[in-house]
Amino acid sequence: MSLSPAFLDELRMRTTLSSVIGRHTKLQKAGREWKACCPFHKENTPSFTVNDEKAFYHCFGCGAHGDAIRFLTETRGLSFIDAVKELAEQAGMQVPAPDPRAKERQERSANLRDVTEAAAKWFTEQLHSNAGAGARAYLERRGITPETSQTFALGYAPDSRGSLREALKQFGTDMLVEAGLLICPDDGRDPYDRFRGRLMFPIRDPRGRVIAFGGRILGDGEPKYLNSPDTPLFDKGRTVYNLDLAGPASRESDRIIVVEGYMDAIALHQAGIPEAVAPLGTALTENQMALLWRIVEAPILCFDGDSAGQKAAMRAVDRALPAIRPDRTLAFVTLPAGQDPDDVIRAGGLPDLQRSFADPQSLDGFLWNYIRAEIAPKTATARAKLKSRLNDIAQSIGDPAMRDEFGREFRDRFWNAFGWKKREVDLVREAIVATSGSARLQGLDLYIRAILLGLSRYPQIVTAKAEQVQSLKPKDETLQRWRDLLISAAFERPGLDDDMIETILADAEMDSIERRHIWRDLGFSFFYRKSDSETAKRDLEAAIDTIARSQELEHSLERVGTALAQAAETEEFESVWNRESERRRQLMAERQRLHDELETLGEAAA
Repeated sequence: MSLSPAFLDELRMRTTLSSVIGRHTKLQKAGREWKACCPFHKENTPSFTVNDEKAFYHCFGCGAHGDAIRFLTETRGLSFIDAVKELAEQAGMQVPAPDPRAKERQERSANLRDVTEAAAKWFTEQLHSNAGAGARAYLERRGITPETSQTFALGYAPDSRGSLREALKQFGTDMLVEAGLLICPDDGRDPYDRFRGRLMFPIRDPRGRVIAFGGRILGDGEPKYLNSPDTPLFDKGRTVYNLDLAGPASRESDRIIVVEGYMDAIALHQAGIPEAVAPLGTALTENQMALLWRIVEAPILCFDGDSAGQKAAMRAVDRALPAIRPDRTLAFVTLPAGQDPDDVIRAGGLPDLQRSFADPQSLDGFLWNYIRAEIAPKTATARAKLKSRLNDIAQSIGDPAMRDEFGREFRDRFWNAFGWKKREVDLVREAIVATSGSARLQGLDLYIRAILLGLSRYPQIVTAKAEQVQSLKPKDETLQRWRDLLISAAFERPGLDDDMIETILADAEMDSIERRHIWRDLGFSFFYRKSDSETAKRDLEAAIDTIARSQELEHSLERVGTALAQAAETEEFESVWNRESERRRQLMAERQRLHDELETLGEAAA
């Protein structure tokens, strides 16, 4: 059976060589390659290397060398065609049936490359002709130098329906249509040039051969960018722009940067960052990511910071999540809203951009920021939605280890943003134990401790009753620190609504004595988890108001006592005594009434 070189190239591109060899031989990561003891001869020190990017293996000991097909034929004795069939099945490809016209199609593909190369040359000639003046002016405005234009073989398609067809008529209309350069109307009209009035960007395969084109409209018109259709040479979903130049550059920088468009990749190359590629008018596809993962472990997505740019990045992430692994992930650099790399560079921001590329945002960091901004978790319902969405994202990850780690990372981030920090939980637990029992606390401190327990269960009441909570003046220093911690946490994290008491009780390492210290004090409705939350919150607010008023009464009673003491030395003693005594009687009655109110709400710690 004769198989075309194009099919075999595609098969090798879709096959990760290390995964094929790894089923037979234990591989160990070594930088950008894999190493192992050679499966073809006995050795104790690894001299066998596997390079996924170049799709070959090599042994420096015995000289064994080949690709995935060769490995299967050598290690398992498979025939060439059987090895191809096995690899094709794993790659989701169908081996072409025997066809006497295969050779003809192979020759036709070679001829199509002649067509695209000739078209690229013609477009470049047009750019430097009188007709290309407008395109040259556009490149000059964008800061593209003649040297950069030559490097990327930029060209111009005249605004004419038949100029290219006439210029390349030696190839014939059918060949030009098949190469995607002409459009053949369904109504029987003559074919006409696909690209008209556009700046032209040749799209090359990893070997630098022109296989398709992209064109940007100059002036008014839609679409702004137009790509070649899929052809025997070109599959848009499996090709990235500029890989022929970015691939070799990435071996020195150990990174690949994915930008949104052709001009972004060109601008970065011109600025000294040549390892930039671009998808072709769509969100980054699974096949494009697989191609990039063969080069680096974490391609950097550098998209606009506006809504459209971030949504494009998120679409790529959604496609990547099922396939990510510890050695296959994504990283991110977000540009200022409304700016592309060219804007940033021309505004003098290249040093900042280079620093961002040197320290990009991780995938989990991007997801946290994106989903949090999307949901805006300002309410309990929104926070529940955020938690659920993050959990769904973690569960969509195919690799078990990555799935577990992302789930843990999202929980930690959520906890740090909206929950209690470990040091806060530890301090409150220590305060609960230290202030338990009647021996240490006296008077209002017993009730203030009860309030602090309630606020630890319902922290949102801290902000609702901020003035009253701040006015709580316990004499005990531990209670003071406990109060200050609750106030600080509630104002630092306005969405804080997690129940710290349950968090403390759920600690598996907590000893039984500490648990008894907590449960012993649960007398008010706002202590019990099973209490109706609205009733508990209402009771807690009432208790806070009562304690705050009680403190005011205590201060008033102190002032009455001071007035009586001072009156003993004056001639108006009797009148002052009568007045202040009546005032004291009223205050004492009010204090008793407040005490009774507290008792109706629950029992304080005894």
